[in-house]
Amino acid sequence: MPQAKVLDPTTSPVAFFGFELRRYRQEAGLSQEKLAKLIGYSLGTVSMVETGRRPPTEDFVRRCDEALGAGGALIRIKEMIDNVAAQLPAWFRPWVEIEQEADTLRTWQPLVVPGLLQTEDYARSILNGFPRASAEWVEKNVAMRVDRQRILERDDPPMLWTILDEGILGRLIGNRSIMAAQLDHLLEMAQRPCVTIQVLPFKAASTTGLLGGFFIAQSKGLVNTIYMESAGQGQVSDRPVDVANIVTDYEAIRAEALPQSMSLELIGKMREQWIRN
Repeated sequence: MPQAKVLDPTTSPVAFFGFELRRYRQEAGLSQEKLAKLIGYSLGTVSMVETGRRPPTEDFVRRCDEALGAGGALIRIKEMIDNVAAQLPAWFRPWVEIEQEADTLRTWQPLVVPGLLQTEDYARSILNGFPRASAEWVEKNVAMRVDRQRILERDDPPMLWTILDEGILGRLIGNRSIMAAQLDHLLEMAQRPCVTIQVLPFKAASTTGLLGGFFIAQSKGLVNTIYMESAGQGQVSDRPVDVANIVTDYEAIRAEALPQSMSLELIGKMREQWIRN
């Protein structure tokens, strides 16, 4: 029998809930299958919640708390998850949950490094540029961005396929040292087996995707979902026509992008320019 996956409860509130759910279930002497039957949910749902790949619903939590005699402990953890989610814009909350579950994430970014690959200083510089941004608001959002990045630290991180416009490498965000550190971070992240970074060069003269960045999330057994960025907010959709259009755009952009080896060479050259100038 395969050994149960070890879950790090510090990676996110959802992971903490999964860790505690497994602990209470094991203390009750129940298998995942028996718990699933007791609460009226599928084995797959119990498994995905325990491994931090799916956030629990209120009904799921209540049934588990009762079945395992947790005395409200699981309900309180669920409240903590909801409190964290409440700090996010309403239109972005569904995407964060989808991002947590994804096996594969593909993204195109024409203006800035995507949040999952930003350094804290780079993210802070972007957020500080927002009109009326308070220090408290900026730091809260930097913390939430760092928390999202923890999906790449999991034992089974999603594959992240990233295409950046070349202009991102030369656009000053913050100061030169922040830019050099950000490009350093991209080079480091690209060494991970779960991360691929490509650059769309200026000479490609491609116009596809210039109106906004997007993400495509893919999970086994689920329909693909997309997140499209626009001024001020984004849009989440799993409508087949929307997904098909974005996938077509992604493939068109990828066809013009540099291979990863050449992309990393270009990132390295731009890093040296930020250091020298």
